[in-house]
Amino acid sequence: MNENQSLILARMLEKDLYLSPYKFALYAYDWGVGDLRAFSGPRKWQREVMEEIERYLKDSLETKRTTGKFPDFFRYAVASGRGPGKSALVGMLAHWFMSTRIGGSTWVAANGEPQLRTKTFPEIAKWVARGINSEFFDINATSIQPSLWFKQFIESPEGLSKNTRYYYTNGQLWSNENPDAFAGAHNYDGEMAIFDEASGIPDVIWTVQEGVFTEDIVDRFWLAFSNPRANQGAFFECFNKNRDLWKTKQINSRNVEGISTTTFDNLISQFGEDSDEARVEIYGEFPNTGEDQFIGSLLVDDAQARPKWKDNTAPIIIGVDPARGGLDSTVIAVRQGRDLVAIKRYKGEDTMEVVGRVIDMIEEWHPALTVIDEGGLGYGVLDRLKEQKYKVRGVNFGSSSKTPMMYGNKRAEMWGEMRIWLKTASIPADKLLKSDLISPMKKPDSKGTIYLEGKKEMKARGLASPDAADALAVTFAFPVAHSEKVIRMAQKSYSGHTQSQSWMAS
Repeated sequence: MNENQSLILARMLEKDLYLSPYKFALYAYDWGVGDLRAFSGPRKWQREVMEEIERYLKDSLETKRTTGKFPDFFRYAVASGRGPGKSALVGMLAHWFMSTRIGGSTWVAANGEPQLRTKTFPEIAKWVARGINSEFFDINATSIQPSLWFKQFIESPEGLSKNTRYYYTNGQLWSNENPDAFAGAHNYDGEMAIFDEASGIPDVIWTVQEGVFTEDIVDRFWLAFSNPRANQGAFFECFNKNRDLWKTKQINSRNVEGISTTTFDNLISQFGEDSDEARVEIYGEFPNTGEDQFIGSLLVDDAQARPKWKDNTAPIIIGVDPARGGLDSTVIAVRQGRDLVAIKRYKGEDTMEVVGRVIDMIEEWHPALTVIDEGGLGYGVLDRLKEQKYKVRGVNFGSSSKTPMMYGNKRAEMWGEMRIWLKTASIPADKLLKSDLISPMKKPDSKGTIYLEGKKEMKARGLASPDAADALAVTFAFPVAHSEKVIRMAQKSYSGHTQSQSWMAS
C-alpha cells in the first residue's frame, strides 16, 4: 500500500465518514467535474436520507452507551416517481458502506435479473469506479470485492488482521420456489440490504431478508426503493401496516431539482393530473385502489390542501378511538366544524392513562361533546369519564344506523358522514391519517346496503388499523347544534316571549 492509499484509507475509517454518508459523498466524488459537472453534491432529498442514516447511527450508539443494547435495525423505504436519482443514491450508499465498514456485507436485490444486471448493479459500479478509492475494489457484473492487494493488506498482521470472506457488495438473485437460497451470511462487521424496484420483490423474499438482521450490532441497514406500482405487497406495507417499523419518504419528481419536467407534462397531458399514471410515475404515490375504495385519495388530497375555515362559532367535538393493544394507537381527534384542528396519538397506554389523555384534551378544548368508541378498551374509558361527570357519549360501531337501507351499521354511517364532510373540509397534511382514510374497502350486500371492511380484515390484507380515521369518524356519531343556530333559536324564543308579554299587557 503506497502513501496516498494509506491516507485515503485512514480518512475512510475516520469517525465522521463512518457516521455520515453525506460527508463521505462530498469527499469521495469529484463534484462539479466531468459527468458530475452540473452538481455540487447530492440532491436535497438524497441528502435528507443520508442525514436520517447519520441520526440513526448517533442515536443508536448513544442508546448502547446508556442501556447496553442497540435498538432495532435501520429500515428506510422510498417511493418516488420517475428519475429523481434513486439509483444514484443506491450507488452512493453501497459505496459508503463498503468503504467505511471493512469486512461488511452488502446485498442488492431487484425486481428481476434484468433490472439487477442492466440497471441497478451497473449504477452501483459506476459510483464505486468514480470514487477516490476506486483502486481498492475489483468490479464484476454483479459483485464488487476488495482488490487483491487490498485484500492481502486487510488480512495481513501488518494491516487489519481481518477476514475478507464476507467483504463484498453482491447482487442477489431470488426464486419464489427456493426463497431460502436468497439469505445472506450473518456478519458482525456490518450488514446492508438494498431492494431496488422493491414493489416487484415477492413478500417471501422480504421475510427471508428480515431473518438475517439478528446480530447485536449497530451497522444493520435495510433500504427499499421503488415506484409505488401496487397497493399490496411488502413494499406497500412499509407505508401502511408496517409504518411504525419503517421510516418512509415519498418523492414527487416534479419537485426534484435538476431534472426536466417535459416527460411529466406529457404524462399529465395524456392521462390527466389525477390519474393513477401520474400518481405512480410522477408524484410517488400509490395508485387508487379502484371502485371498492370507500374514500378516494383525491378527496383526501383536496382536504389536506384546503386552508382552514376557522369558524369559531362551530361546536368543538372530540373523538376518541382507544387502542386495543399491539401496534395500534389510541387516537384523539378534535374537530371544529369543517376543520380537523388537532390529532394526537398514544401507544402502549392502559385504561387510566388513556382517561388522563382524554381529560387533558377536554380541559384544553372545552368541547360541546366527546364521543368514544366504546368497543374493547373504550368501555372502561367511557365509564371512568362518566363517573367524573364529563360530558361524554359512547358509540357502538356495530349498532344500527339511522338509514339501514343505505348503511348496514353505525360505523359505515359515520364514515359516510365523514366522506361527505371531506368534500369541503380542511385536514392536516398527515400521511398516516391519509393512509387510514383511504384504506378501508366498502362491502355492499346483495341489496346494495354498504358495510365497511373491519380492522381484522384490513390487517389480513397487510394494512394498519385505521385508528386516526376512526377517531375522526366518531365525531359524526351524534348531531351537535352549531352555535349560531343555538343563538338564533334563543333570539327567536326571546322575541316571541317579549311579544307575548306585550300582548298580555295590552
